[in-house]
Amino acid sequence: MATDLKQRAREAFDAVEQDLRDLSRWMYENPEIAYEEREASRRLVELLAGHGFEVEYPAFGLETAFAARAGSGGPEVVICAELDALPGVGHACGHNIIATSSAGAGIALAGMADELGIRVTVLGTPAEEAGGGKVDLINAGAFEGAAASMMVHPVPTPEEVVDPSALAIIDLMVEFRGKDAHASASPWEGRNALDAFVQLYVNVSTFRQQMRPSDKMHGIVTKGGDAPNIIPSYTASKWYVRAATKARLDELVERFRTMAEAAAASTACQVTFTRISNEFQHLTHEPTMVELYAANSEALGRPLRRQSDADKLSAGSTDMGNVSNVVPSIHPYVGMATDGAVNHQPEFAAHTITPDGEKALRDAALSMAWTVIDLAVDERWGDLQQPNA
Repeated sequence: MATDLKQRAREAFDAVEQDLRDLSRWMYENPEIAYEEREASRRLVELLAGHGFEVEYPAFGLETAFAARAGSGGPEVVICAELDALPGVGHACGHNIIATSSAGAGIALAGMADELGIRVTVLGTPAEEAGGGKVDLINAGAFEGAAASMMVHPVPTPEEVVDPSALAIIDLMVEFRGKDAHASASPWEGRNALDAFVQLYVNVSTFRQQMRPSDKMHGIVTKGGDAPNIIPSYTASKWYVRAATKARLDELVERFRTMAEAAAASTACQVTFTRISNEFQHLTHEPTMVELYAANSEALGRPLRRQSDADKLSAGSTDMGNVSNVVPSIHPYVGMATDGAVNHQPEFAAHTITPDGEKALRDAALSMAWTVIDLAVDERWGDLQQPNA
């Protein structure tokens, strides 16, 4: 039965594959940044509505979010379609492939949802790169009652893995305030906020030798002063703090705050901290879904390796981590032979619309759809491990 259903899913995908390729190319040529994905979300909604989905748009209080639903009852699977591009380098994280492969998986399943006894939701999720739209959607109830969630992320081929790590992260604005003075005639009248930033930077650099391999702190100065002959009374900097788990992140953030407060005290400045966007949690993978997805990907001629210790140490971060901590989830990586280009480079974005990128779109969509079919046909819902259980 599963074999026949998978063939039907393949045929449903085949019928819409060119439309998905065209949409992926359009997104590449017309990148929209976080919370501004108006045209991309509209085009995805139109495509899904034309293939049997009932669409809520906008959804859950976010202008560019949508929920496209098929099936009248049973366990709900939420397939996440990321929408946003990066400033300056466009779809250099491959969200055009993510969005279209998720839509393709949904379309492959929509016509058989009632037969499978499931509900399929393709959820348009804004602002993964800046803000954390999935956290907003979690808080708005988008994942309540869902049995499972998934998405697939493109990466350079050597990084292709079925169960990648992603670190918990918080991003902070750190502001130091001191006192202006003439930098040559009377510097002793001032309190140098730039010195405070420099001291924090040195504190962090010094602390790195005590960090665990998966601990990360990195920052930039965004305001360093106004003129060389004025003691800076104000500086601002943006920082990311990352760790392997939420518990470890909390420890690191407290240590970071202590270092910033010490920098302020040593320069007689004041320091304030502001969280810039939603905090991302670490990514967890549901074991049954991992095994099913790996088998389906291999059946398509794309065998996937499991994560290594090195993967765990060099990971980035994603708001899919938050989803994986409330719903059984997977977030496999699908590889592209990018000739050395890595995520967040324009060359990576350009590769998403090559035949290799289009094959990644296809393999990701079918692997997700077939994994859902296996869950439903074999009634594996009860086997899924609940997060934090």
